[in-house]
Amino acid sequence: MKEITDPYEPELASFQDADTPDTADGDDTVAKTGTTTVGITTPDGVVIGTDRRASLGGRFVSNKSVQKVEQIHPTAALTLVGSVGGAQSFIRTLRSEASLYETRRDEPMSIHALATLAGNFARGGPFFAINPILGGVDEDGSHVYSIDPAGGVMEDDYTVTGSGMQLAHGALENQYDDDLSLEEAETLAARAVNAATERDTGSGNGLVLATVTEDGVEITHHDDVTDLL
Repeated sequence: MKEITDPYEPELASFQDADTPDTADGDDTVAKTGTTTVGITTPDGVVIGTDRRASLGGRFVSNKSVQKVEQIHPTAALTLVGSVGGAQSFIRTLRSEASLYETRRDEPMSIHALATLAGNFARGGPFFAINPILGGVDEDGSHVYSIDPAGGVMEDDYTVTGSGMQLAHGALENQYDDDLSLEEAETLAARAVNAATERDTGSGNGLVLATVTEDGVEITHHDDVTDLL
C-alpha cells in the first residue's frame, strides 16, 4: 500500500504513445481510462474508489498504475474518467477555480457550488468524453455527485461511473447502508471495484481509495484489492 502524503500533487502518468494523438471523435486511438469509479457517502465523510488501468480503445492496456482520483479542494476529490486529456484538463481547471475562490473569499467553496461549476464546465468547456464523480464534505454534510459529459449533475448517496458501472452497481445495491462507517465504506468500495474488474476489460490492476472528511483528503494505493475485502 502506498500513501500519498500530498494529494494536491498529481501522480498522472503518460497514458499515450507519442504516435497516438488524442482526439475527441471516439476513435480507437484515444487513450481512455476504461474505468470503474465508485463514490459512497457516510455520516463521517465520503469514500471514492477507482481501479488503476488505462487502455487504448478499450482493448490494449496502456498503463497499469493510473491514479484516477485527485484532490481538487480542501475537502473534495474528483475522479478521472473517459478521455485522459479531457479528464486531466478538467481536474486542473476545477482545482484552479476552487483555489482562486478560496483566495478571494477566504473560505472554501461549498461542495454544491463546486458540483455546479463542474457541470457548467462539462457542458460548455473543451473537456471531451468525461464522466467523473465528485465527492466532498462541507458544513452541510457528505456529498457525492456524478457529472455527465453533457453537464448534468446528479447527487446521490452512492454512485458509479465508467465501463464497469453495471457490475459495480450490483455489488453496491444490496450492501449499501446510510449508516456505514468510513472503514465499512472503504470495504464496500473495494468490493464494487473488484466485482467490475472480474468482467470488465477496461478495469483492473489494483485500487485507489480517497477518503474525504472535514479534516481533508487521504489517498492510498492498493496493489491487491483482496486485502480490503
